Amino acid sequence: MKLEKATRPTMYFIGVTTGSSSIMKVFPEWVKYLGIDAQIKGIDIAIHEKPEVYREVVDFIKKDPLSLGALVTTHKIDIYAAAHDMFDVIGPYAKQFGEISSIYKDGDKYCCEAKDPITCGMAMEEFVPANYWKENPEAGVMIMGAGGSCISMCSYYMRNSGKGNDPKNIVVANRSTPRLEECRKINETFYPNTIPAEYFLTPDPGQNDGVMEKEMGEGSLIINATGLGKDRPGSPLTDKAQFPKNAIVWEINYRGELTFMHQAENQKMEKNLQIEDGWMYFIYGWTQVMADVYHQELLGEKLKVLSDIAMDVQKKNK
Repeated sequence: MKLEKATRPTMYFIGVTTGSSSIMKVFPEWVKYLGIDAQIKGIDIAIHEKPEVYREVVDFIKKDPLSLGALVTTHKIDIYAAAHDMFDVIGPYAKQFGEISSIYKDGDKYCCEAKDPITCGMAMEEFVPANYWKENPEAGVMIMGAGGSCISMCSYYMRNSGKGNDPKNIVVANRSTPRLEECRKINETFYPNTIPAEYFLTPDPGQNDGVMEKEMGEGSLIINATGLGKDRPGSPLTDKAQFPKNAIVWEINYRGELTFMHQAENQKMEKNLQIEDGWMYFIYGWTQVMADVYHQELLGEKLKVLSDIAMDVQKKNK
């Protein structure tokens, strides 16, 4: 990881394999449309890196005048744990969930926020119909991977519950205990007595198969939020896993091997599955952090144009 003083206004992408992200080609077209003088640079950090590495990156952006901010992916919880004390303003969602996805400057204040609790809801509303849970009373939500995205998805459903249109249950499965317990703690602290939630330790993909088949009813929303199939090979499920009938299957990634999505595609006809990728999650995630960094509202018609631009760039580069 090499951090060099910016020579022109720069936004950073803090991730694992940033060079292969579509944003590297999409961003220049977006800023051209928005009339902003800006460039994007990736900062690749190994998963669960030492705290001093995260602090070095946060300190660099803070002190470099032309470094305007960053979007954080994969490291959202780790960067908060290591460096939240370095910010002047910590947004309410960042504080509540202990994660950072947006780093930006507001005058002389250095700020951070977690945007996922907003953007994951925006993305799900694209493909989950308005009264879906009311009309599918056996359907719940299963999230594999208990990181920042999972916490945000739980928050979206739990904080909006009690209006007669809730999933039957929320099931969180993760391969290690600390993240699982952190997710449980946040949900029980902020959203007690909302949607019934269960937490399963599943170090082996076959265990996820079993949890899904036992706990999830017809029409359930099954989500891969592990990062497997994008930054790391594989899937949280085995090829023997049986998706619920009429399920909505959401792969929150849009690039990489996408093994989980291909497993669902193999059962699409037999199980009548609706399969979604992470494209709109990507769009909402980026545009709402850019809104912080560049102090612009990027919704409505502007958002539609930005989505169309990104899709055109994708098609040209396929």
